[in-house]
Amino acid sequence: MRRAVWLACLILLIGALFCWAQERVPVRRLKVIAVLTRDAEGRTFLNPVAVGIDPATYEVYVVDPGRWEITVFSPDFFPRYSLGKGRGIFLPYGVAIDEEGRIYVCQAYTGKKPARLTVLNGAGIIEKEIIFKDMPFNGADGFAPNSVAIGRRHIYVAGSGFEGVVVLDREGHFVRVIRVRDHPAPELPRKWAQISDVYVDSRGRVYLLSAEMGRFYVFDSLGHFLFKGGKKGGGPGKLSRPRGIAADPELGLILVVDYMRHTGLAYSYREGHFLFEFGGRGWSPGWFNYPTDIAVDPAGRIYVADLFNHRVQVFVFGEEEGVFSPSPSFITPLRPLEIPKKKPGKKPQ
Repeated sequence: MRRAVWLACLILLIGALFCWAQERVPVRRLKVIAVLTRDAEGRTFLNPVAVGIDPATYEVYVVDPGRWEITVFSPDFFPRYSLGKGRGIFLPYGVAIDEEGRIYVCQAYTGKKPARLTVLNGAGIIEKEIIFKDMPFNGADGFAPNSVAIGRRHIYVAGSGFEGVVVLDREGHFVRVIRVRDHPAPELPRKWAQISDVYVDSRGRVYLLSAEMGRFYVFDSLGHFLFKGGKKGGGPGKLSRPRGIAADPELGLILVVDYMRHTGLAYSYREGHFLFEFGGRGWSPGWFNYPTDIAVDPAGRIYVADLFNHRVQVFVFGEEEGVFSPSPSFITPLRPLEIPKKKPGKKPQ
């Protein structure tokens, strides 16, 4: 009897130590410098699902399928104009801007038109619409693009529920599909990973994010696999349902937002090792409510599409704050807004 009690106590102690270790995750403070909540007509966002940055002008593109539009903000966050039905934008879900100012928009099936990638010039006029259903890859008939990234030579498109990323040349012609095989859990067999987001950084590295696997996969600009990062799970330091990924070599970070955990996670740029978390569920600046996308501009400012708070938050990182705490965010006092120091280098045009 004593042996059974001693064994039970040991198991409880090991479990408690394990939980304590799981919660000791570094957390970083956010210095929020802007909160974008309204379109060019002064209407509040309904479903801001994605955000894109013009690499040359620093303009910010906020995708809101609820309003059937994309709102374009100046570098100092003034809503300049919106691209909507009059510009051929009906159900946008993802956006990217190339070095020449072309705008690439993922659009869903609308009844009259199939799911497509719409390409507009810098004046917001459609140049072409890329249809996937006749392309020579398995699953092309039902391919629905929801994330797009622009590389030096290629366009990368992720689709809803699609196992991989479709690679096009810069003219929109099919090149190949990048796929990765992985284990959803250690005890399960390997399978092709569904990719929920794709991103290309300033050095041409390509990032594939899988909500299904709770991981991201990094390739060089030539398409060679480099490493993977992230770990599936519902606790601190884990990825439950990641939805957006971005990276910045100057910051030395790979950044992922987790839809179900309402947090962001940062990983080392060089090897993909987990570094710290930021955010958490809440309504004040610096907190998230089902975040769906993340981006970084050339000045190092970070943007998060904060879906059910109906906003996009703009921030930089502060100092390390400590370790993970289960305290609810709504009792945390609001911190003052701070303007970051500008990084030397390229200035907005």
